Amino acid sequence: MFIIYGSNNCPDCINCKANFDKYHIRYKFVEVLDSLSNLKKFLYYRDNNKDVFNRLIEVGDIGLPAIVDENDKVFTDWETYLKENGFEPFYVSKEFCSRNNKNC
Repeated sequence: MFIIYGSNNCPDCINCKANFDKYHIRYKFVEVLDSLSNLKKFLYYRDNNKDVFNRLIEVGDIGLPAIVDENDKVFTDWETYLKENGFEPFYVSKEFCSRNNKNC
């Protein structure tokens, strides 16, 4: 089962959850804005997986959703994960977040 670190305020997280639900991919969702503890858990993964997050940080992205598998491997590209497993991603939220907070 995956752990998804994200926020219900994040359009990409909303889309990820909707896809995982539709395709019956088991996950636990951790709302990073609910507590400092949840935020610290996410930051631990972000700070210790530079190969995954550096590119995102450089363009001003937070790195949500961050998905952790049962082997503690982290990835953020849920769309590619779906495609590699025979699923077609769809979008319930057409909003996108950007550095200047447009559409967030």
